[in-house]
Amino acid sequence: MAQVMRTDTAGGLFATDGKPHPRQDVLMAVTLVLGFLAFITAFFHHLHLLSSWAGLVGILTGAYGQWNSETTRGRFGLIVGMGAAGVGFLIAMAHGGLFGGVID
Repeated sequence: MAQVMRTDTAGGLFATDGKPHPRQDVLMAVTLVLGFLAFITAFFHHLHLLSSWAGLVGILTGAYGQWNSETTRGRFGLIVGMGAAGVGFLIAMAHGGLFGGVID
């Protein structure tokens, strides 16, 4: 046969190019952790400082990660983390914001 056997790399949402991407993986992990931290702590009114700062840093980390992203797996994780960070950030801003109660 004249055809070359190839593996199916476009077979799923988490398809990767087979190369290691340590910087993108660390950015994705940090964005996910900060996003879930911001999201969970946003529902506690007295933790608005933690939630707002974690959300803001999570959004910025995710944006930088999107800029450097090379795989669908990385982009998917970054979008989930940024979404959680954004929701947590906005709820925390409604509860007092980045400096609420600290600067009077």
